[in-house]
Amino acid sequence: MGIRLAQIPMASHRWLALPLNIGHSTMGAALLTAAALPASVCAATYATADDVAHRAFKTATAFADVLVATTPADATVLAAPGAAPRTTPLRTIEAHDGDTALGRVIVDSVIGKFEQIDYAVAVDAAGKVLAVEILVYREGHGSEVRMPAWRNQFVGKTAADPVRIGADIANISGATLSCTHITDGVHRLVAWAARHPMAAKAAA
Repeated sequence: MGIRLAQIPMASHRWLALPLNIGHSTMGAALLTAAALPASVCAATYATADDVAHRAFKTATAFADVLVATTPADATVLAAPGAAPRTTPLRTIEAHDGDTALGRVIVDSVIGKFEQIDYAVAVDAAGKVLAVEILVYREGHGSEVRMPAWRNQFVGKTAADPVRIGADIANISGATLSCTHITDGVHRLVAWAARHPMAAKAAA
């Protein structure tokens, strides 16, 4: 299951159309507007949530895609700083070996600098992080967050850990916002998983 690039252009540039018969002041305002826009939008798919589940739980005999409705308390835990409480269901993939729960993959997204980043966190049944993977990255810069050296910092983390840039997770120069927002997202998912541990054995 190697890295798979989406069958779409890796970069699509945004062009600002300017009329030819405009004055210098209008041209200056238009150029300032263009400068405020991201120079490009990149989109690359590196994995699916199913890929992550199969890599994280190699001994699993069954996987179940489960949408989890959020309670009011969960909605607050899962909300990004300063954002409204989350009301959409949380997608998870539960892994079992027979009737033994191995853990689950939790799928989420955050905003990097301008664009959405889709990622997944694999946790064991108790909520300890087994892996963090970037699913889709759309930013023009900062894609270093998908490198194992950075993502592996999360392995072994639990809700008892800070899971915070500058504390137990190192930043990447040039990818500060992506690093910070992904780290904040992992922190929220780990906190949620700790509130909802999986039963060791499936109900009879």
